[in-house]
Amino acid sequence: MLMMLRFIRVWLLSRLRRRIALDQSSRLPLRVWPDDLDLNFHMNNARYFSNADLGRLDWWVRTGLWQRALARGWRPLAGDASARYSRSLQPFQRYELHTRLLGWNSKWFFAEHRFVARGGVYAVLVVRYLFLGRDGSRPRPEEVLALVGWQQGSPPLPRWVELWDEGQERLSAELKREATPGSAVLK
Repeated sequence: MLMMLRFIRVWLLSRLRRRIALDQSSRLPLRVWPDDLDLNFHMNNARYFSNADLGRLDWWVRTGLWQRALARGWRPLAGDASARYSRSLQPFQRYELHTRLLGWNSKWFFAEHRFVARGGVYAVLVVRYLFLGRDGSRPRPEEVLALVGWQQGSPPLPRWVELWDEGQERLSAELKREATPGSAVLK
């Protein structure tokens, strides 16, 4: 319930913050609250992913993409996410969530989230997502970005993102084979 309240708060405040271009980062000031903690009394691994959702919401609203995509009946849907933790965020610690669009390919958008505090990066998350229509259609990234007048191609994706994307595609193919009767089990 508290995360839903944070979602509503970010959505409302993002509408009041200055607009940003698609190639800019959003910076969202946040704090580690008691419901963010795990048994080790630092921010729970899952909460990083939930807060990354808040970062993408802020970025989508501030670029204008959120409103225009929803008007078309398109909603963003995360497909995969990966995290690298460097340090632990502690109770009540303030931090900034930096969210940016790394780029896209023919199907996926790739967003990066950096959890920054005291001049250092505490964690980095990458999320690949797409937009899904009410009818199940998947508009291409170029179609989605055209909603806000973006006509440029994707910046080159970092090599580690390309490799991660390839790995996720292989895993997806394995899982589809596993779901087919008589197929081999995931190895």
